[in-house]
Order: sequence, then C-alpha cells, then structure tokens
Amino acid sequence: MRWFRFALLILAVTVLQKGLLARWSSKPDLLVILLVFFAIYYSTSDAIISSFTIGFAADLVGSPMPMGPQMISFGLFGTLLAYLHRVIAIKRMPYQALAIFLTSILIHLLTHLLAYLTKGEPVAANIYIVVFVTSLYSSIVGPFLFLPSAWWMRIKINRFGRR
Repeated sequence: MRWFRFALLILAVTVLQKGLLARWSSKPDLLVILLVFFAIYYSTSDAIISSFTIGFAADLVGSPMPMGPQMISFGLFGTLLAYLHRVIAIKRMPYQALAIFLTSILIHLLTHLLAYLTKGEPVAANIYIVVFVTSLYSSIVGPFLFLPSAWWMRIKINRFGRR
C-alpha cells in the first residue's frame, strides 16, 4: 500500500466530511465508504491497519463523543469485513452497496453504545432514523466513489469491479 497517498486521502476525506458536508442534516459517511474500499481491495493486514487509522480520524472530527469508540468500532468491523472478504468476494456494485450499508449501521450503533457505556452520553431519540438514513446515503454514493479512490491509490479496477 502507498501509505503517503493513503494519509493524504484520509486527510482530504476527513476535512471534506467535517467541513463541507457538515452543513447538511443528512449526509453520507465518507469514512465508512473508505473503510469498505480498503477492506475489499487491499490485503487483510493493510485493511486492518487502515480500519483503525480511519477510526482514529473519525474520532478526531467526530461529534463531542469521547475519544475511542469510533476507532474501536471502525477497527472491529473493518477487520471483520477484511476477513469476510477472504471468503466472499465483494466486487460487484450491489454487493459493495450492501456491505457499506450493513457496515455503516453496525459501526454507528456500536459507536453510540460505547459512547453511552463509557461516558454516559445521552442517546438521541431519533438515533435509529439518523443511522439508517446515513447508512442508506452512504450505500448509494459509496460504490461510485470506489473508482476515484482506486485511481488515487493507483490500483487497477476493471469495469466489473475486479482488481
């Protein structure tokens, strides 16, 4: 993996997520999309390292939650997805969208559970609706962002999603 390109991509997406997309009430979670991208197209060890790194970036720019729940959530589900990808190929766009949707739901629910358990953060009344809408938007936008991400990371993907 090209780690310098990875760092620049995570930095740009983190700034975009917190800055430009922060104005919208419902928005896709670009960091979850990148997590699924790296879990699908890179080796298991690279995917695990990138999962924890993306979780750390999500903790840095996240809402006023305590530090750590997003890193744990991203790392855990990114690792599980990387190992799952060794068994099941997730190369077509509908499967990628489903992977983004399920991973996003699981990450956000575990993040809110961990934040509640560690600091007693209050859980919003509409948290399930927000998690569902964010996951839905992420799964719609996500597979279309895989090609520019692959171009930036300099990996070859053909039109069928295979490396």
